[in-house]
Amino acid sequence: MSHILHTQSELDAALAKLVLADPRLGAVLAKAGRPALRRRVAGFAGLCAIVVSQQLSTASAGAIWGRMQAAFDPFHHDAVRRARSDRLARIGLSAPKIRTMKAIGTALAKGAINLEALAHMPAEEAHAALTALHGVGPWTADIYLLFCLGHADAWPAGDLALQEAARLAFGLRSRPDARRLARIAEAWRPWRGVAAHLLWNYYRIVKQRDPVPVEAGAG
Repeated sequence: MSHILHTQSELDAALAKLVLADPRLGAVLAKAGRPALRRRVAGFAGLCAIVVSQQLSTASAGAIWGRMQAAFDPFHHDAVRRARSDRLARIGLSAPKIRTMKAIGTALAKGAINLEALAHMPAEEAHAALTALHGVGPWTADIYLLFCLGHADAWPAGDLALQEAARLAFGLRSRPDARRLARIAEAWRPWRGVAAHLLWNYYRIVKQRDPVPVEAGAG
């Protein structure tokens, strides 16, 4: 059974359960304060927006995504998958991102995946379904599950800000990589996504800047 965070009150209730399960997070909460629930649009548009943001600054990704939305209104997978690649390139998409969006569009057109239905699957199953799509890696999959679907157990272990927040919060000598961070989070099931919201908020307080989700190792 998966838990979906629709409202702030649901996030708050899940956070209380999380802190009971791991008292270390109580100190994190005391310093960071209650995180706000952040949600994005789901479906094809939501996943494509995350693909656009890969390895780009917030400003660059926002500009390209704005041009994408203006070029395809309504933003439908059939329109994007049938679009000429040179047209998409002029908007600012790289060749790999064009291939990824077209592959996602084709999978949706064939009924190979239902992006909204992933919310009702366990985190690992939903993650596997997304990463089976061409060009969708672990970080992209988990960011979609967490922000677009509100999946309470999605855990983007490859996120740079989460790794740094964990290092600071738990006094680690070095920033944990994705594998180590996944092990740390095992104790937080089925609320790993709630822990992500908390740690991002901790990062914001300690670093005095907003933690923009960025995949570790991205240029």
